[in-house]
Amino acid sequence: TLDYTLQNFICHKLAEAKEKYRADGGSVIIVEPESSAILALCSSPTFDPNTYSRVEDISYYNNNATFYAYEPGSVFKVLIMAAALDAKVVEPDTKCDICAGPLKVDKYTIETWNKEYRPGSSMVDVIVHSDNVGMAFVGQRLGADTLYDYLDRFGIGSLTGIDLQGEASPPLRERGTWNIVDLSTTSFGQGVVVTPIQMIKAVSAIANGGRVVRPQVVDKLLGESWGEDIKPEIGERVISEETAKEITAMMVLAAKEGEAKWTHLKGFSVAGKTGTAQIPIAGHYDEEK
Repeated sequence: TLDYTLQNFICHKLAEAKEKYRADGGSVIIVEPESSAILALCSSPTFDPNTYSRVEDISYYNNNATFYAYEPGSVFKVLIMAAALDAKVVEPDTKCDICAGPLKVDKYTIETWNKEYRPGSSMVDVIVHSDNVGMAFVGQRLGADTLYDYLDRFGIGSLTGIDLQGEASPPLRERGTWNIVDLSTTSFGQGVVVTPIQMIKAVSAIANGGRVVRPQVVDKLLGESWGEDIKPEIGERVISEETAKEITAMMVLAAKEGEAKWTHLKGFSVAGKTGTAQIPIAGHYDEEK
């Protein structure tokens, strides 16, 4: 399914970005949501398969896109909001009644990323402004068990089944063991761990109308006198088509009015969500990473 022009392009851009931001690594994935065909997938650091025996650091053998686990941060909010819309516990114009300031949850205080607060924010506002307090409100409306069930159906905590070696799957915290802090932090993408390919599979379900599809790289098998097409493996419906349209509309506004206005280009229709993940170290978040 790979498009070699796209593959070459994103690997070049990834190398540029890695140098610009002095990053340890990164990955880019381009997928066609309806079929989940991987059009391009590039990870760094990497190695030359022609000389793989010369690789000094064996961790380079792992593909970041399918192996590396991280806390997704705010990109995760679109899955939580989609679940809440689908469960009918909120609507796009539902007002947040706790968004006037920081939120105290147990011994922790939840703040917005920029310390700005918007009393009476709608759910659309919460996504556009990436409001952590607003998402905690959404999580409270959903409840831990319902939130868990939606994440499970989106494929979070499970292998995507992509036809590449070495896929990892960090598990979800066990259903029924979530406390109020877990519920709140997961609502804005902290305290939960994913791989990039899991996020791609989950968000693709929004893009294709509500159904999860197994990502695939191999389009067909060919022998000397035979051939076999590998058909897309369509999974269950996670959210309704109506919900998919509602959350997509929110994501269009997020791209147009949020922190990534540069993605809103003339001639293109873009739906998206930014996210910045903090790095957990020894039970707390590193202040500089």
